[in-house]
Amino acid sequence: MRFTVWIFTSILLFVMSISTGTPQALGEDLYGPLKRFSQAMDMIERQYVRDVTRDELINGAIKGMLQQLDPHSAFMNPEEFKEMRIGTSGEFSGIGIEISLKNGWLTVISPIEDTPAYKAGLKAGDTILEINGESTQDMSLIEAVKRIRGPKGSDITLSVLHKGSSTPEKITLKRDTIPVLGAKGTMLEDGYLYLRLTRFHEHTTKEMRALINKYSKDKPLKGIVLDLRNNPGGLLDQAVSVADTFLSDGNIVYIQGRDKRSRKDFNAHSSSRDVKVPMVLLVNAGSASASEIVAGALQDHHRALLIGERSFGKGTVQSVIPLSDGSGIKMTTALYYTPSGRSIQAEGIEPDLVYPFEVPVEKKDPVLHIMRERDLEGHIKNSKDKMGDKAKASNVEASEMLERDNQLRLALQMVKSLPKLKNIK
Repeated sequence: MRFTVWIFTSILLFVMSISTGTPQALGEDLYGPLKRFSQAMDMIERQYVRDVTRDELINGAIKGMLQQLDPHSAFMNPEEFKEMRIGTSGEFSGIGIEISLKNGWLTVISPIEDTPAYKAGLKAGDTILEINGESTQDMSLIEAVKRIRGPKGSDITLSVLHKGSSTPEKITLKRDTIPVLGAKGTMLEDGYLYLRLTRFHEHTTKEMRALINKYSKDKPLKGIVLDLRNNPGGLLDQAVSVADTFLSDGNIVYIQGRDKRSRKDFNAHSSSRDVKVPMVLLVNAGSASASEIVAGALQDHHRALLIGERSFGKGTVQSVIPLSDGSGIKMTTALYYTPSGRSIQAEGIEPDLVYPFEVPVEKKDPVLHIMRERDLEGHIKNSKDKMGDKAKASNVEASEMLERDNQLRLALQMVKSLPKLKNIK
């Protein structure tokens, strides 16, 4: 379990956003709000039903101050700050979901593949109403993370309202070690590589490039299907380096705070490692933040055809600032923009081909089979098909994936057709 995805930027961005802010209006009472705060704190210290320390009150005030700004800004005590840093680098125990706040309720952005949450059927858009019987309404992300994480092998019960359903379902899951593998790959057909990026942690680009090298070692690639569905994002530098793998020049993304002078551009660089084969990219409502950076860059540069459904729409940048006592602040300091200047905050990336996912239906009746020449006994084989048929037959995993995934089937069909479509005048 991790927080909803954030993007790390330098502390410098945070400093700039403070130092260049709008000055107080002339004549405005600078100390009135602080006086009210001091009065309230003094009243609590003297009259509240139990003793509370000033440290507790100050931390609570900071927490509330940040929490009311937006769903992604937060104050973390030293323990919470340490757990947050684990989420992008090491293994941790939990159930494997990325969450956010939507209308005050804890909402699933996406489950992480091969985790308890994924296997239990949690999906993007599901609402978690209770954690072990405790309501999540107005619960902060950090509090939710703390309750969902736990020792490997321990149980947790969630009350979940699935998207489109009117009745909550109680689901009991067993916590497990959440894997940190960010990239997976398999050959769909001879020369056509399927790359699945599950998140953007510190090794994602390295893992992805290793897969490309592995599958292109013996034969050159003809095309790539890059799957970013249900990828909730992660680190900004990894989103940039993934996109840079497929681009030789131009802007990938830029971030900008409320002061236009704070703009920072991230550009592609020409390299011998650049991959230039035709590409199709898959996105859906669970594709967020860093995923949207990659999708927006490849779409704006006409480098890949986007298929699927509108992405999540998280276009904000969070700066993470450690404080002197080991605690930390995660605060929204900027928006990010695609190369064409699009801010996708609350809008998302619209695919070139909107094509909803269809849940596979179990086949109970035999499907009518259409006979072709190759089905006739003793037909003369085309020599060019021998290797292709062998490759298809040997990749059972790819066949099963294509069988149950209508979006992937279309993606493969389109990536094979792209070179022909480009030649049409």
